[in-house]
Amino acid sequence: MAVFKSLFVGAKQQFENFLPEGYTSRMATIFENKRIILGVTGSIACYKAVDLASKLTQQGGLVDVILTESAQRFVSALAFQSVTGRPVYSNMWDDREHVQHVNLAETADLMVVVPATANTLAKLAHGMADNLLTLTAVGLRAPLVVAPAMDGGMYANPATVANVETLLSRGVHFVGPAEGRMASGLMGKGRMVEPLDILAALRPILGRDGLLARRKVVVTAGPTREKIDPVRFITNRSTGKQGVALAQAAIDAGADVTLILGPVTVDPPKECTVINVTSTLDMHDATVEACQNADILLMAAAVSDFTPSTKSDQKIKKTQAEAWGMAIGLERTLDILQAIQKKREKSGFPKVVLGFAAETQDAFKYGRDKLIRKGLDFIAINDVTAQGAGFGVSTNRVTLLDADGLVAKFPLQSKAGVAEQIVIRVAEELE
Repeated sequence: MAVFKSLFVGAKQQFENFLPEGYTSRMATIFENKRIILGVTGSIACYKAVDLASKLTQQGGLVDVILTESAQRFVSALAFQSVTGRPVYSNMWDDREHVQHVNLAETADLMVVVPATANTLAKLAHGMADNLLTLTAVGLRAPLVVAPAMDGGMYANPATVANVETLLSRGVHFVGPAEGRMASGLMGKGRMVEPLDILAALRPILGRDGLLARRKVVVTAGPTREKIDPVRFITNRSTGKQGVALAQAAIDAGADVTLILGPVTVDPPKECTVINVTSTLDMHDATVEACQNADILLMAAAVSDFTPSTKSDQKIKKTQAEAWGMAIGLERTLDILQAIQKKREKSGFPKVVLGFAAETQDAFKYGRDKLIRKGLDFIAINDVTAQGAGFGVSTNRVTLLDADGLVAKFPLQSKAGVAEQIVIRVAEELE
């Protein structure tokens, strides 16, 4: 955190590049240096566990794999060691470490059992400790996550249902199972979910004690569209990437996130409430409603400033162009931030509001003016004409200005990196 705090300097100072021009930083992820135990049990879905181990490692996690004896009939220890670069455990009598199950359980930030068979769920529910995986789970102090994988009939069996209920009552987190085709060829509920779904489910669990734990955060992202006729509309080049990155960063910090999303192709985070909108009016109504008791609003959406003054219910034909006029009349759309400002003056919510200013000239001047006019706590200013910043790219270069005139200049980096730094600064303001 001290690194980020050091970026903040007085507004009267000359802007400086804190890192070399064009530098792209690699931001820490929620998994960075987290000790994660991946328990793998005997199921054909074991191959997905290898993929999950690889993804966790790529995200910076320190993944210690425990294979049961039956799991080794489906996949080798070498497969996991190859993707994690770490030893794989399987023998509860192995003396390579002093009381290895205690060491694993005591140092873990998280344990996830993927796949979790009916047999292993039964052992976990009854506190059995007859292999290294269950022995470690019994002594675990960190959160335990399971991703069931079994045939539909097995998952629906009353004994399995009772075991699942027991584990849920003890605070064990379940991811899935999904419905679909099983290895047996039958259809039903019991299929293991995909590694990306598991990865998404682990984020809020690891972030449970983060900077924004138990806070409600509203994020707006993407463009809005203003209808001309049923097939034409006015919009802008926003892709929603920065707003979606902000939603993910807030989730990773432990927040309960509502994402109000304009029409985009980028996938939103799985662990948040998504409200899809199209027009500025839609976004206005959804944002005002969501912010009634919100702690933070991160207004990253590129809202259309204008809407056609006349709209057609039918497609305008070329032959009708003269009747309609070749020029389309425009009028101002609703100002969402001004509406939030008025609500905030009465209710006090949201407690902290951050807006964005996407500019093409005099970015700092216009951004500072927007901050003052709309009563914002922060404005994130970016020159969308700068190389590597703005719309349609995965990087950004942002100047953050707060109400006290303090400035942070974030160098060119990933939009995820920008989002993480913004979330840290906003969380500090909330405290």
